[in-house]
Amino acid sequence: MILNSFKHYKQMNDTLKTIHNHVSIRQFTDQKISEEVLQQILEAACNGSTMGNMQLFSIVVTEDEAMKQKLAPFHFNQPMATKAPLILTFCADFNRFNRYCACRQADTEAYSNMQSYHWAVIDALIAAQNACVAAESLGLGLCWLGTITYNVDKFIETLRLPKHVIPVACITMGYPACQPEKTLKLPLEAMVHRETYHDYSPVDINRLYAEKETSEETRQILAENQLDNLAQVFTQRRYTKKDNETFAKVLTDALRRQGFLSDL
Repeated sequence: MILNSFKHYKQMNDTLKTIHNHVSIRQFTDQKISEEVLQQILEAACNGSTMGNMQLFSIVVTEDEAMKQKLAPFHFNQPMATKAPLILTFCADFNRFNRYCACRQADTEAYSNMQSYHWAVIDALIAAQNACVAAESLGLGLCWLGTITYNVDKFIETLRLPKHVIPVACITMGYPACQPEKTLKLPLEAMVHRETYHDYSPVDINRLYAEKETSEETRQILAENQLDNLAQVFTQRRYTKKDNETFAKVLTDALRRQGFLSDL
């Protein structure tokens, strides 16, 4: 009994270490990921919490070099998108469940709406995070690719996603070729609210962002961009209003074509 408790505690402790030690890996070795390791990652992804146990997600596994090259332009030709041995694309997927409903004489129009899309997005992201924890616990490194939301229409076409399927997360995986420093995070109190949401005063903002704004990493970023602060880097360089509005239209159009905006 004591031995079992110790093993359970050690497993929990190892999992917490994996989560706390997370860093984004953008350079991978040439070592391939075995089918056994891949299966462990996929099983972990598919055993998380889901809405009504419907498992409203699908995972597209990309290992083929030719397919990576097809997808590369939509990932802005980032080297990690072509050199990683494995890419997992997680999709919000109501297609499978709708087909199940059709085979059982159930209402096939119940889920062509934003509420259903929201459910499926949650399921897909839970699966993605489970896959990440499993991968890192097995010695792999990974990086989330935000480009999946920028070119959603191109990914739908290339991955042959049917109606009621939208890609929402894309993760490259492989064995790390380097070990970068951990990215500085905001303190816990910046994200955690007790009982009700407590909004931030200017004093709160200054305190919560003080360490991040004065870090050596931020100083280098400001020097490279010739801007006064990190907020300006985000709004004027990284994620501008013009770009956000362009990509928002791409996403909205895709949601309409894929059948999730039929109620609006």
